[in-house]
Amino acid sequence: METHANHLHHAPGKNFWHYFYEFLMLFLAVFCGFLAENVREHRVEAERAEQYVISFYEDLKSDTAKISKAMEYDEQKILALNNMYNCYDTINKNWKATNCMWELINKSQTNRVFQLTDRTLKQLSNAGGFRLLGKEDSDSIISYESQFNAFADFQSTAFQEAQDNVRNTYSMIVDFKANAHIQGTSLGGDTAKVNPGMPLLFSSDKNLLNKYFNELLLYWRVTKGHRAQLEKLNMKAGRLIEFYKTKHQLE
Repeated sequence: METHANHLHHAPGKNFWHYFYEFLMLFLAVFCGFLAENVREHRVEAERAEQYVISFYEDLKSDTAKISKAMEYDEQKILALNNMYNCYDTINKNWKATNCMWELINKSQTNRVFQLTDRTLKQLSNAGGFRLLGKEDSDSIISYESQFNAFADFQSTAFQEAQDNVRNTYSMIVDFKANAHIQGTSLGGDTAKVNPGMPLLFSSDKNLLNKYFNELLLYWRVTKGHRAQLEKLNMKAGRLIEFYKTKHQLE
């Protein structure tokens, strides 16, 4: 029995090299599986990164369209407000000669702010997608977002404050019935219609009139600044569109 047990213990093919070979095969199988999974993950991440770039590229095209409309809106206001100097002289001489004010009022009632198309930026931030992008791509996106954030801060502070000041003083100088007429005819962006028989100013208070035109002047300057920043942002977006179109062969 002892001899038989010893024979089983030393069975042919069960020596050290056999077990080493089995271990090596198992190790190679696991290692190759790891490599395959790693390659697959890299491919999936590369595809996700490309989708982010394509999505951001589409956002940029949407932004340039919206910026163009906002710039056109600002330009119309600037052209109308250019007449404030002559209008002030006219009213300062005769406070009832207010026909020139109708267009000034109509073009200073509201602001049209630009909002970034941020669907891709939110996805990149929430899903940690920036780590998937190449440095050049991620840096360009971050730079664009930073430029917009500075612009958005200007919109919500100086631009809005200047418009609020004009509107507040306007409510103090304008006659109620004239204001109701303006609100009715300018609804939806239509130009206010002049009614020569309707008094526009509530009183002949020159100090208040001077205050209104000073605030209108500041609003004109701030609107020009707003348009200039829109133009810079539009140029930035345009350069990025060309960059991604060339680098990633997009249409």
